[in-house]
Amino acid sequence: MLLQSVSVVVTVLVFWMCKKIYARWKFFFLTPLLICPILIILLLAVFHTPYVTYAKGTSLLTNLLGPATVAFAVPMYKHFALLKKYSIEVLMSIIVGSAMAITSSFLFSLWMGLSTSTVDSIVPRSITTPIAMNISQLIGGLPTMTAVFVIITGLIGMIVGPMVIRMLSIKASIAKGLLLGMGAHGAGTSRAFEIGELEGTFASLGMIVAGIVGFILTSTFFPILDHSL
Repeated sequence: MLLQSVSVVVTVLVFWMCKKIYARWKFFFLTPLLICPILIILLLAVFHTPYVTYAKGTSLLTNLLGPATVAFAVPMYKHFALLKKYSIEVLMSIIVGSAMAITSSFLFSLWMGLSTSTVDSIVPRSITTPIAMNISQLIGGLPTMTAVFVIITGLIGMIVGPMVIRMLSIKASIAKGLLLGMGAHGAGTSRAFEIGELEGTFASLGMIVAGIVGFILTSTFFPILDHSL
C-alpha cells in the first residue's frame, strides 16, 4: 500500500511539474507527454526500482485511462448539433483514416521483417491507449509494447499535425480537430484543445470513433489478413 501511494504521488508531482514547465515555455519538446516519461525513467534508474514494481504501484492511474477517455464526451455533448450536421463526413473520414493506419502499420512492419508479436503490437498504434492495449492482447500482440508505439505515434502526430495544418492552410476547425484526433489520439486531442474548444471537440470525436472503428477492423479483418500472409 505504501509503495502504491509513493508511486502515485511521485508520478502526479512529476506530471504537475512538467505541466507548469510547458505552460511557461510552450516548446513542443517540453510537452508533459514527452518529458514526464523521461523523468520517471530516470527516477526508476536512480532508485533501482523495477518497472514491474512501479507499474503495480501506479495501477490506479492506469485504470483511470478508461474514465478519462469517456470524459471527452462532455464537449461533444455541448456541440452535439454540429456533430450531427457533419456526421457522414466525420464517419467516412475516420473509417478511411483507420483503415489506412492499420494497413500501413501492418505492411510497413512486414517490410521491415519484424516478428509476428511485434507486428501485432504495432497494428493498433493509431488508437487511443486503453483500447489499443485491449486490441493488442486480442490479436496476439504485447499490450505494453503497444502502449509505447501509441505514445510515439501521439508525440509525432502532435508535433507534425500543426505543421501539416499550416502547410496545407487548413482553416476549418472541424478538419483541424479530426486530423489531430485521428492521427495522434489523446496527445493530438490535448493539442487540439490548445488551439480551440471546437477543434478539441472534433478531435475527441475523432479519437473515440477511431477507437471503435479500429477495434472492429482489427478484430474482424486483420486476423484474416494476418493469417493469409
